[in-house]
Amino acid sequence: MLHPPGRPRHTYPPNGCAILGGSSDLVFRTAVRADLPAVVALLADDVLGRGREAAVVDEAYERAFADIEADPRNQLVVGEQDGEVVGCLQITYIPGLGRHGAERSLIEAVRVRSDRRGAGVGRAMVTWAVDQARERGCGLVQLTTDKRRADAQRFYRGLGFVASHEGMKLPL
Repeated sequence: MLHPPGRPRHTYPPNGCAILGGSSDLVFRTAVRADLPAVVALLADDVLGRGREAAVVDEAYERAFADIEADPRNQLVVGEQDGEVVGCLQITYIPGLGRHGAERSLIEAVRVRSDRRGAGVGRAMVTWAVDQARERGCGLVQLTTDKRRADAQRFYRGLGFVASHEGMKLPL
């Protein structure tokens, strides 16, 4: 189930699991327009992102945000701690005939603010996204990560993801 603005926020960690740093729980919620500058900054906050993302919110980001917000199969999620956006990801739910008509969840654009990396924020966000897919009845969660992101690949393997396919992209 998607959680639009106005619905209850989801707090992590459950059962006393620790998220290092920060004085409050990590809260996941659907992003709102006011979060866009923080999300764009997260997208550009690494070596690969700096080469492909704009430094400021422009019309392209505004349009993309509006499209995501309007699509019931998409959800842009932010992780917030101490009133600040510390992470983000996008979930897309994809219907399909494969796997006996199973819906799948695609997780993309997972980013954690550089000063919060290694503190459990990314693990909490992805675990939360997988739980959302499970609650929705998805048969599969998938994601891709750039081949140059060795740390990210290790991170996802540690969460139980398996490198089962070779992905390909064609820039247009």
